[in-house]
Amino acid sequence: MHAPLSPQAPAEALRATLAELVDGLPPRQAAQATARLIANYRGATPTDAPVLRDRSDVVAYAAYRMPATFEADRAALGALADAVPEWTPAGHTDIGGGTGAAVWAAADIWPDADGSAPRPVTVLDWAEPALALGRELAARAPSAALRDARWRRARIDAALDVPPTGLVTVSYVLGELTPADRAAVVDAAAGAAEVVAVVEPGTPDGYRRIIEARDRLVAAGFHVAAPCPHSAACPIEEGTDWCHFAARVSRSSLHRQVKGASLAWEDEKFSYVAATRFPPAPATARVVRRPQTRKGQVLLDLCRDTEELSRETVTKRQGPLYRAARDTAWGDPWPPREDPAP
Repeated sequence: MHAPLSPQAPAEALRATLAELVDGLPPRQAAQATARLIANYRGATPTDAPVLRDRSDVVAYAAYRMPATFEADRAALGALADAVPEWTPAGHTDIGGGTGAAVWAAADIWPDADGSAPRPVTVLDWAEPALALGRELAARAPSAALRDARWRRARIDAALDVPPTGLVTVSYVLGELTPADRAAVVDAAAGAAEVVAVVEPGTPDGYRRIIEARDRLVAAGFHVAAPCPHSAACPIEEGTDWCHFAARVSRSSLHRQVKGASLAWEDEKFSYVAATRFPPAPATARVVRRPQTRKGQVLLDLCRDTEELSRETVTKRQGPLYRAARDTAWGDPWPPREDPAP
């Protein structure tokens, strides 16, 4: 049995462990399994058997997708943490968590507290090979909460039972479910948690599923903490655009082999909503497009707490605020939490 990786942060530990796993898988087999899974995995939830059939399937898929899912989840949970800086999850349940990207991301955002017992972590998924690999990865994690996590087989559908906990994540799952099951899973998460975070691919369909989840959470009495600066209706006119963000992901050799790519990185596009039962402190505005830097000015497309979309031009004459704008990224709050003096 491998010893835990330490004192690495979860992000580095996860990359190192995945690299070791892929080293033991023949490259051609890994590439073929990954290509097949990418083509077939995002369909309806299987009725007789999971799409991830065996260990080679799961290793290939985890090596290809888990780093990207981790970075998207970490970005979403990081924005949540900014909106509720005094809150720490007393427990965490990840619905449809597979190999556990979301629980690794949460361990990165909320590290183990010194001298206290690890918070209880549970991963629910229908694919036993994915749970087995998740358990194996977590056994080497630097976080005690991950090493002690429970990996439980459960159908992700309308009959799902979620025990009370602090945080529930539903990451890259809703697209695999029927509309009725999507609604039931979000309702089950809302009924169990203080805080719910839902992450989906940054596509028009993914955004629509996030809006559906957001509406259900607000109807259940939750407050939107991120990315939106308010809990009112999204100001984007349906069918004209969609709200999404990007997380930078380092490409492994398997990524490059399967995609025929040469760059050492890619951007994972994602949409998300994080909501709380208690009042959060959301951003005054959120940057919803990649900032445009021009000579002496930065153009920021913003969603504001006034429930509207607008563009703000920050010029060099604004000194510290201009320097802050030059450092601001897509998805960041605006103005920065530590607002520079004008």
